Amino acid sequence: MLKAIIRHDKGLHTRVAAMVVQKANELQSRFGAILYIHDHRGNKIPASSLLPLVSLHIRAGDTVMVSSAGGEQEEAAVKALAEFLESDFVLSDAVTLGSVDRMLQDQAVAAEQIFQSLAHGLLVTDEYDQVVVFNPAAARIMKLEASQVIGRPVQDVIPDTRLHVVNRTMTPELASRQVFGSTVLITNRTPIIVDGEAKGAVAIFEDISSLENTMGELRMVKDLQERLHLILETVEDGICVVDAMGVITYVNPSYLRITGMTRLEVEGKLLSHISPHGGRARALATGQPVLGHISRKANGQTIAANVTPIIVDGEVTGVVSVIKNMFEVEAFMDKLHQVTEQAEYLKQELRRSRKPVKAFDRFIGGSGNVVEALAIAGKAAESLATVLIRGESGTGKELVAEGIHFGSPRAHGPFIRVNCAAIPSALLESELFGHERGAFTGAIRRKQGKFELAHGGTIFLDEIGDMEKSMQVKLLRVLQKREFQRLGGEETLQADVRIIAATNQDLEKMMAAGMFRDDLYYRLNVIPIFLPALRERQADIPLLAEYFLNRIATTLNKPFRGFRQEALEALCHYQWPGNVRELENVVERMLTLSDGPYIELDSLPGYLREIPQSAASGSCMKEDSILPWEDYEKEIIEKALVRYGSFNRAAKVLGLTHKTVAAKARKYGLMKNLVWEKRSE
Repeated sequence: MLKAIIRHDKGLHTRVAAMVVQKANELQSRFGAILYIHDHRGNKIPASSLLPLVSLHIRAGDTVMVSSAGGEQEEAAVKALAEFLESDFVLSDAVTLGSVDRMLQDQAVAAEQIFQSLAHGLLVTDEYDQVVVFNPAAARIMKLEASQVIGRPVQDVIPDTRLHVVNRTMTPELASRQVFGSTVLITNRTPIIVDGEAKGAVAIFEDISSLENTMGELRMVKDLQERLHLILETVEDGICVVDAMGVITYVNPSYLRITGMTRLEVEGKLLSHISPHGGRARALATGQPVLGHISRKANGQTIAANVTPIIVDGEVTGVVSVIKNMFEVEAFMDKLHQVTEQAEYLKQELRRSRKPVKAFDRFIGGSGNVVEALAIAGKAAESLATVLIRGESGTGKELVAEGIHFGSPRAHGPFIRVNCAAIPSALLESELFGHERGAFTGAIRRKQGKFELAHGGTIFLDEIGDMEKSMQVKLLRVLQKREFQRLGGEETLQADVRIIAATNQDLEKMMAAGMFRDDLYYRLNVIPIFLPALRERQADIPLLAEYFLNRIATTLNKPFRGFRQEALEALCHYQWPGNVRELENVVERMLTLSDGPYIELDSLPGYLREIPQSAASGSCMKEDSILPWEDYEKEIIEKALVRYGSFNRAAKVLGLTHKTVAAKARKYGLMKNLVWEKRSE
């Protein structure tokens, strides 16, 4: 190895390096030895390779070492190359100069091909920041043509570029993230420095959009994995995961709690050692799920397990077992059953305590038997079952029928009313089912019956008990077959109609007397609703009286303020054989004939003023009888409420609390006294 000092004033620049390579090739051919050049940094490169030699950046005055390998005259070859390196590199041989030029041209072409075949984008600018190199990969990544870029200022091509900054500062910027349109790039920017001066900059970049998407997906997968792990760690069920070899790879804390085992006793163990004949081993061997497997653990707990195989690409890669403690399941089921029963009880109480739907708002009343009847009506409204409404005349059967219809799924369909008692028997069939032209004398055109008109809706058959047996048979066919024919017609029509019937008669007695068909009764009596008579819900009389007073007074344009207490008591003690309809007529009569702002006792008809003696005295405190304490308590509280009209004032007089008086009033059904007094003050 010999030392050589580079004396050429420009060092081993490209052309000089080409001369050195030419000389090295000549010496290697002559002496049969391979020559190497070493720089001061310890780099060793073949002397016959141009690009590596140029990349050493050897300057004037630098010391290099020359070595050789092989050949019998390697010392002569080393000495000759060292002497050449210390010369001024003047070549006078035209052939040699031509060889150097061809070498430089070949290297330039090779470099161009390298640039063109690079998978990464390459963009080079000169000292004036104009683009001089733009390879195909750069055009593909940036979706630009080379003709659009080369020769133009780099700032015009890439608005947020920093190549001009790198050229000016001669400071490289490596691994910079850059966004170009919808593409994300990772870029290395390097200045081109020649003899200490900036001659441009090079940018090598790569499209990492798909990589960033993949990184985002990986982050999502990692987040999902952490969530799933958190779920597995916190669920109450025990979870055990087994791999394809039968090794338990994971158990969650609930599994350890249920089985009474530690993690060291389970994880990493073979099923063949722990439970060779259990559900997990069976599922792993067969690839079929094992559901409801019952086993007893060492701690005495009875366990129910569902084991599911993990199948990937048709192969069983493991199993997952989910276990429950049977004692905990039974305790939970007992508690759930208890809560369900409580919820059902509260649901029933809620239905009994309020009107089920707004469709029943027109039915005035809040007594227990009214609320119970409306609760049944509300349930009936949710279905399409046939309903039979029972009650005396004037109890509001038609209002309840309307409420059932307008609270049902058929609310948008027609609601057709038919009073079976008001239509002569000879005409009832025509009214219900219609008739064809010429069916009877006077039938000059086809007529639709009530069932046709009620198609898609509800038909309300009032006073069904007054229907003759011949018509009962035809109505029974509609209920059974859901079809009918017009009078005098042959076409069978479908009856898409819900039937609600009502009667004030005792149908059971009529059946016993042979006046009402048993089969029709049972077809109609799917959901029976019994409406109480007004005398059976006296607590509602003040509410109804006030409702009728306000409505009729508005119609008559009279400024009535309310009822006197004596008049109200008379209304409450009357038996009302005509029920609500009679009460409405009485209120209208009193309003029409009265002149003062209040309805006085004298304004009532004479038969209403004749209060029975038992009701007039009203006292249970008789010297010759001893009654239960509640009777005396009821009378005292009732008198206090009647006289003072509010819970607060009655409580002060009786020396009780407001809460106690209110509870007793509700218990004994005395709310009407308080409600009426408050409204008439």
